[in-house]
Amino acid sequence: MKQRYHLLDMVRGICIILVVWYHILYNLSEIFGGEYAFFRSGGMNNFRDGFVGVLMVLAGISCSLTRSNLRRGIRTLAGGLLITAVTAAVMPGQLITFGILHFFGCCMLLYAAAHRLLEKVPVMFGAAVSFLLYFMTRNLYSVVTGVPRSFLLFALGFRTGHSSADYYPMIPWIFLFLAGGFLGRLFARGTVPDVFQKDPVPALSWLGRHTMIIYLLHQPVVYGAMALYFSLIK
Repeated sequence: MKQRYHLLDMVRGICIILVVWYHILYNLSEIFGGEYAFFRSGGMNNFRDGFVGVLMVLAGISCSLTRSNLRRGIRTLAGGLLITAVTAAVMPGQLITFGILHFFGCCMLLYAAAHRLLEKVPVMFGAAVSFLLYFMTRNLYSVVTGVPRSFLLFALGFRTGHSSADYYPMIPWIFLFLAGGFLGRLFARGTVPDVFQKDPVPALSWLGRHTMIIYLLHQPVVYGAMALYFSLIK
């Protein structure tokens, strides 16, 4: 990549802070039995979907700025499978079978396979249609029922009887990723405003450049610290 778009890193850094904050609340509410009614509210769900959606658009943009989406996808999917293995061994009640890293890894691999076809679609048309498809399909899981018990269909976004403590199915979320994939071509061409090259808060930009390692490490650290704390105050 010829130019680093620091503003994208900064926004990604803000989002990963919100992810950590959300998981702290999740642990307190769902694992350690705290009474946090607001955590289960519709407003909280919409806020979570908002910053996670931004991360998905940013991941799609990065598809046009990376050297290899194939390597990136394999590495990310491997991280998701590691989380599956760890939760199965340590926290089976919080098993993650298709979480956000599984989702990102699959999207990156699909993008690597289909990018030549996607490049034939005009940027703004592709982005607009992708955003529209996201809003049209975002209730797929709750609306469509009675599908066969298939993990593939579960990963796609259908209610099959499977479960995952962290669940981001391909539909509708892939459409946000694809929207970012189309917009990423503007960044690759260098046709975006110069403000994206600014780095007003370097600390946030640094966090944004290390989201994968932060995501993999933060939950074991947070959960371990909370487990120790609550065991000491009993």
